[in-house]
Amino acid sequence: MDYASLVLAEPSLAEPQTLAPILVAGSSAKARDRGAALVEAAGVRLAGVVPIADAVERIDLQVRASAIWVELDDDGGDPLDRLLDRIDRDAANGLYAAIVCAAPGLLDPVAARLSRGAVELLIAENDRGDEPARVAALALMLAAPARGTRLSDVATDTSAARLRQLTDEVGRIAATLARLSSGPSTPAPSALPTPRPTAPDPAPDIAPETIRAVIRARRLRARFFANELFADPAWDMLLDLTQAEIAQVRVPVSSLCIAAAVPATTALRWIKTLTDSGLLLRRADPHDGRRVFVEMAPNTSQAMRNYFGEVGRVAGA
Repeated sequence: MDYASLVLAEPSLAEPQTLAPILVAGSSAKARDRGAALVEAAGVRLAGVVPIADAVERIDLQVRASAIWVELDDDGGDPLDRLLDRIDRDAANGLYAAIVCAAPGLLDPVAARLSRGAVELLIAENDRGDEPARVAALALMLAAPARGTRLSDVATDTSAARLRQLTDEVGRIAATLARLSSGPSTPAPSALPTPRPTAPDPAPDIAPETIRAVIRARRLRARFFANELFADPAWDMLLDLTQAEIAQVRVPVSSLCIAAAVPATTALRWIKTLTDSGLLLRRADPHDGRRVFVEMAPNTSQAMRNYFGEVGRVAGA
C-alpha cells in the first residue's frame, strides 16, 4: 500500500498554496529524491532540496520555510553534525519543525546530536524507509500549530478558519497512520509517573543471574506467541538497564532500542518519554561526541532493586 497516497487523497492537503513550504536535505541524491517525493505527494510546496553540506547555509537564507525534512542513508560527518546541532537548537526554540529519517546504522551518531527532544527522529526499518511512520510524522507536523517567525504568510485572519479545518483533517489522518505504523500492540507513550519515593535503606543486591533469567523468560514467549501480543518496551528497557548497571556496562541508545524489542522509532519515543519523566538519564560519551549512553535515574534504580527484592521474597514464601 502507498501510504503517501492516503495523504494526497485528501483534497485539502493537495493544495500546495495553502501550506507553508518545507526544506528537504539529504545525504545522497537518492535520499533527497525520497524526501522530496514524500513532501510533494502530500501536496506541500518544496522550499528547496539541498545536500547535507549546504543545508545550514540554506537555512540561514530560507526565511519562508516552516519545516525541514532530513533524509539520511549514510554518515555526513562534520557537516551532518553541524546541521543536526542547528536544527536541534532551532526546533527547541520553536523556529521551525524538523524531522530526521535515518538508516539504522546512524542511530547513535544522530541521537547524540538531538538532545533537546524537539526533533522527530525516525529510523528506516526497511528499503521503503518505513513509509507509514514517515507519512504519519509528516501529517502530524502539518497539523501542528504554527510556530516562530520562519513561516509563510498563510496564517492571516482571512485564512484562520481554513487553517483550523486543515488541522482537524490532518490530525485525523495522522492518527490513522500512526496506528498503521505502530500496530495494535504499541500504545503511544504518555506522561509516566516517576517511581514512588523509596525508603532510605539501601536497596537489596540483585544477582546477575536473576535478571538474566527474567529476560530469558520474556524472550522465551516468542516461541509460543507473537511478539506483538506482549510488547512492553518500557519494562524491557528497564530490565536491560538494570542488568547493565549490575554488570557495570554502559548502554548506548542503539543497544537500548534493540532491548526494547520494538521498531527503533517506537523505542526512541519510549526513551524520550521515560527521560522526560525522570526515569532515565542521558549521558554523553566523554570519549566520543557522536554517542550518548542511557542509564536509570537513582530513584528508578532503587525502585528496580526493591522490586526484585520483593519478588524474591514472594517466590521464596
